[in-house]
Amino acid sequence: MHELGLTMEIVEIAVERAQGRSVKKLRVEVGKLAAVVPDSLRFCFDLCAKGTVLEGAELVLDWVPGRARCGSCGADVFLKVPYGQCTCGHSDLTLLSGHELIVADMEVV
Repeated sequence: MHELGLTMEIVEIAVERAQGRSVKKLRVEVGKLAAVVPDSLRFCFDLCAKGTVLEGAELVLDWVPGRARCGSCGADVFLKVPYGQCTCGHSDLTLLSGHELIVADMEVV
């Protein structure tokens, strides 16, 4: 379960940014192609947040779609998996989004 390692990093970043203030809500952008299981991430968040300024904070996950650009025709292609094919038939795709894991913002008190 790689969600534990990811969550540990998320909590570390948020604790540092909070500068000792309690966090009420934490919003994280998660790419659809990042292979993250939402329930596992939430479970790990509750564990990792215990005893920190994040304890009891609401974790909000904003999902970022997988998107690529075709190297042949330049069209944007939406992906559900980290590979695919453009409607023009080519598979020369450059990934534009979908692998993100970003601490976007947080509400502190």
